[in-house]
Amino acid sequence: MKQIIQSFKTGVTSLIEIPVPVPGRGQVLIKSSYTLVSLGTEKMLVEFGKANLFDKARQQPDKVKQVLNKIKTDGLLPTLETVFKRLEEPLPLGYCNAGIIVGLGEGVSEFRIGDRVASNGKHAEYVCVPKNLVAIIPENVSNEEASFTVIGSIGLQGLRLCNPTLGETIVVIGLGLIGLITAQLMAANGCQVIGIDIDSKKCALAEKFGVSTINPATGADPVKAVIEATGNIGADGVIITASAKNDDIISQAAQMSRKRGRIILVGVIGLNISRADFYEKELSFQVSSSYGPGRYDENYEHKGNDYPLPFVRWTEKRNFGAILHAISSGNLNVKELISEIVDFENYQSIYGDIGNSKSIASILKYSSVDNDSTTKNTVVLSIHSFKGNKGVIGIIGAGNFTKMTMLPALKGSGAGFKYVASSAGLSGTTLAKKFGFTHSTTDYKNILADGDVDTVFITTRHNSHAQFVVEALKAGKHVFVEKPLALNREQLDQILETYNFSSTTLTVGFNRRFSPHVQAIKNSIGVKPGPISINATMNAGFLPSGIWVHDPLIGGGRIIGEACHYIDLCVYLTGSEVISVCMNALEENPLENTDNASIMLKFKNGSIAVINYFSNGAKSYSKERVEVFSRERVFVMDNFRKTEGFGAKGFHTLKTKIDKGHKTQFREYIRRIIEGGEPLIPISEIVNITKASFAAIESLKEKKWIDL
Repeated sequence: MKQIIQSFKTGVTSLIEIPVPVPGRGQVLIKSSYTLVSLGTEKMLVEFGKANLFDKARQQPDKVKQVLNKIKTDGLLPTLETVFKRLEEPLPLGYCNAGIIVGLGEGVSEFRIGDRVASNGKHAEYVCVPKNLVAIIPENVSNEEASFTVIGSIGLQGLRLCNPTLGETIVVIGLGLIGLITAQLMAANGCQVIGIDIDSKKCALAEKFGVSTINPATGADPVKAVIEATGNIGADGVIITASAKNDDIISQAAQMSRKRGRIILVGVIGLNISRADFYEKELSFQVSSSYGPGRYDENYEHKGNDYPLPFVRWTEKRNFGAILHAISSGNLNVKELISEIVDFENYQSIYGDIGNSKSIASILKYSSVDNDSTTKNTVVLSIHSFKGNKGVIGIIGAGNFTKMTMLPALKGSGAGFKYVASSAGLSGTTLAKKFGFTHSTTDYKNILADGDVDTVFITTRHNSHAQFVVEALKAGKHVFVEKPLALNREQLDQILETYNFSSTTLTVGFNRRFSPHVQAIKNSIGVKPGPISINATMNAGFLPSGIWVHDPLIGGGRIIGEACHYIDLCVYLTGSEVISVCMNALEENPLENTDNASIMLKFKNGSIAVINYFSNGAKSYSKERVEVFSRERVFVMDNFRKTEGFGAKGFHTLKTKIDKGHKTQFREYIRRIIEGGEPLIPISEIVNITKASFAAIESLKEKKWIDL
């Protein structure tokens, strides 16, 4: 199938071929009929992409601060490399889709194959959308009209926050697409609506809908005009749907408002607010968030958990339904807003000169011909024979780790690059093209069924690791899975039960032991160092509570999901397995998914270790630090850039760019797959490390040492 993307690096908009997505749990697969181009939003994205690096930085000062902090801890060149890789990411455009359901994921019962629906799907021939972002189109509403559903909901949410009552005067500043929809909805609510815009054509169109208009371009003073129109009272509410970089609009909105008026921001404007304007009138100001309640909530949008209607009357999905009903009943006229309908393949007639477009709404029309693309879940990018080769890989997961770390490290390793699997198809196809893979797929089972592939890499979210490991082992593949191996003992038992009957290898991505810094310490203390002491600190950095890593059911929390790296490091350095674990955490009643904790480990050979995993430290301080005490010697490793030895004869200070061992790990792994040999990490150690991470959480809950 084809999808429209835009380059953040160059601003170029293009049409690419990617595999059709497979609907996951709680998702529906939609064949697109029409998609609406949000000219304001998409123009802004295209212009940002075309801007030079300096102008991009000026527009995102918060990101610049992050880059400067990263330079302090990681160095200049690694930071610049990360920035440029981010800019290379393609951006899928569009969020206003109308089409027909052609596939249903597990757990979807409210829709049927063949239903006409509106959703926030992209500009693509097929889109996979969570069920809470999909609404049935009424019979008397055309697909062209239904493509306005999502953008209409943005205007509707601004209206709901304004909370208008019958007879009130509401001003809408900015009569673009969202402004014209908002003005109509306000009029349907029995309000006297005044629209403000500098475009005479937009003002004329608004007047068709019964809206009084003011055009500052003709010399009219919008503040005076509103005050006069309201009998010197001022507007009850002002909804700003305009886009501007200066602060004039927010100042005018305050001046034209009555005492205790409401100002709602839907657009993007300068926000240097005059305290006097707001103080004297006791004005209220609120920023509207997209389509309504549920937006950006993982539980609502992706897990399908609806808010109870008696307590949250209007969610984003119910707003979709309300817009469709308004179109159906005639209270919202969107046909008048359509400037052009363009065949999907001719998208450049819209995007080629989007910066100068005077259109209100441009719509893309998709072919109704069924070309059997629903079965095309794999795209062949190049022809290459892997017959008889070893080390032919398929990767399940195309996220940041795969892109930023794993694939650059695997390049030149001798592996045969055949598949990249991703859920939506875009990220996988982009990576496959960049690194020379021959296939991109949205169905990982194609990898498991392919006889050429002997090795599967798994880099998906943590909760899916165990399932993919079991399936890949059953398919007779060597498996490399990013940490953690599993989130609980039940998953671990399922993996081991499968592994014990498998003739292939299982490896977990504990890369730190392969760092030259760790290797230097290990070579100095020996394979069997006897009892040693280790202090290890991970200055992990703060992550907001809503991030999936914190979710015990998805990410497992940062101790199981990330601190396991350092449990492995301690096992490797001591040359011994963990026998007992105790964990203490910050705060009086720490949660199970805490990320501020100290983990104490006892080892079979008498060694001890303390792992401090903290998220409350300064970003300017080193992210990782290890101190090893052994036979009157001390080794200090600082952020995998510098390692010193104290009292250690013959040990030379080691300085490198940050090297956490990824490249060595992957190359040695592929070498062993091709040539044979012992597993990269003994399975007994992998199991011990995994159980120790579970024991840390158990210790926190039970407030005692846990023996393994």
